[in-house]
Amino acid sequence: MTKTRTPERRLRFAAPLALLLFAGTLAAAPAPWYLWSSTQSDGFICAQVPPGDGWQRVRGPFRDAVCKKQGLPG
Repeated sequence: MTKTRTPERRLRFAAPLALLLFAGTLAAAPAPWYLWSSTQSDGFICAQVPPGDGWQRVRGPFRDAVCKKQGLPG
């Protein structure tokens, strides 16, 4: 006789596994914002990640997307 997996049995295994996989994201804090300056022009932007080549980080970290509130978010 072969064992067949019923939906209830799958759920009993999948639910705890999903909780373990996503538990780390529940405690994650938002990323900080930084003020970036263009090396090519006089432009400034506020971003969480480096915008690419030609930009250097000027100030930060900030808690908001307009780079006004100093400090780490969360």
